Amino acid sequence: MQVLLIAYDNDSYIHEFPMGLAYIASALRNAGHNVMIYNQDQFHYPESHLVAYLTNNHFDVVGLGIIGGYYQYQKLLKISEAIDSVPNRPLYILGGHGPAPEADVIVIGEGDMTIVNLLDAFENKRSFSSVNGIAYLDDGRLVLTKPQELVKNLDSISLPAWDLFPMDYYSLFRRPHIKNNERAFFVLSGRGCPFRCNFCYRMDEGFRARSPESIVEEIQILKKDYGVSYIDFLDELLMSSARRTVMLCEAFIKAELNIKWSCNGRLNFARPEVLKTMKKAGCVFINYGIESMDDNMLKVMNKNLTTDQIIKGIEATLAEGISPGFNIIFGNIGETPEILQRGVEFLLKYDDHSQLRTIRPVTPYPGCDLYYYAIEEGLLRDCADFYENKHINSDLLSVNFTDLSNDEFHRVLFEANKTLLEHYYRHQLESMTRVAEKLYCQRDASFRGFRQT
Repeated sequence: MQVLLIAYDNDSYIHEFPMGLAYIASALRNAGHNVMIYNQDQFHYPESHLVAYLTNNHFDVVGLGIIGGYYQYQKLLKISEAIDSVPNRPLYILGGHGPAPEADVIVIGEGDMTIVNLLDAFENKRSFSSVNGIAYLDDGRLVLTKPQELVKNLDSISLPAWDLFPMDYYSLFRRPHIKNNERAFFVLSGRGCPFRCNFCYRMDEGFRARSPESIVEEIQILKKDYGVSYIDFLDELLMSSARRTVMLCEAFIKAELNIKWSCNGRLNFARPEVLKTMKKAGCVFINYGIESMDDNMLKVMNKNLTTDQIIKGIEATLAEGISPGFNIIFGNIGETPEILQRGVEFLLKYDDHSQLRTIRPVTPYPGCDLYYYAIEEGLLRDCADFYENKHINSDLLSVNFTDLSNDEFHRVLFEANKTLLEHYYRHQLESMTRVAEKLYCQRDASFRGFRQT
């Protein structure tokens, strides 16, 4: 069958590689389908271009995967309207984490097996009811089939279909400590997370890891075929345990990968001996979910972390010469301005200036525990209320779980981020002033211009 997968435009200058789409493309191609990618992301095509493309080219199926943020939801509405307006409209399949306007079939959860089974049923004119892991309407009646089992052995999944995508474009994305002449790319070393924070919309239970051997093989291919020298591990949590982290690092060292890499980490596993091995293996940046500098609030979030572990982990990371990424949110159940201020002071104290970091309000995405709490408390009606009325921007309050008024909430968040922004740009000014002084006072011939990138 002729399948078109859409990499949608989220208004970024350089978009991140759509890893999920690439795995789906690989699965479909292995099943014998002809797969093409529509790169709205690279070329910033308007939806009218998609309408013309679908009208002038025959496709049996069009597919899209989305993470349901406020911008993505509005974009999804426009793309869905465009697809719906096409003569001889293809079957429209939607996956990912988000709402489902106008789609014919929704793939729920992991789609590697589901999408192949779905297209097999469609091609052979069998009822969709025989396909696990989907939802669809049958004469206006919602049909929700049995859940699709998760892929137990991730090594059995084919590598992403890189050759279908503009790799030169995607390898231009930037991460901390990457040089202008280095090419970066994403790798997924596992799926899922062993923890369950109350604000996380991840619905699959547990964590499944790929073998170190398969990960090393993938990186070697990316190096050889695409000139990649920096890997950003896209996992929700690469540091799922200290043992696994060290095992991966030892495999990288043994294979002499000689790459830089970054990942998402857990501060309770950020021990000196673990970080030392990570540094030796090429790790330059670890993105940590801190969320709050208050022990009671961390319990409310079900974070399984303490402020003592956070401080020790950050200090150990910095001591090893690895940059930490600081993620703090504000506005969980009962949170106060005093807790927010402690977060600001923590960020100022430990900032190594590798990234601009601000604090965002917590968002109860549909599917997370906080979302159901909001409904129980009468703060939110349902999914439609969330997307249509509440979640208008990720940096604005969608549901207020604090004792502050909405105006008070935004005022204290503005003051917090104003402090962080001033701190960041003050350092940037001081840094560039030193560069200019070295250029003009020491005749620094290595100077390459006052560039942003």
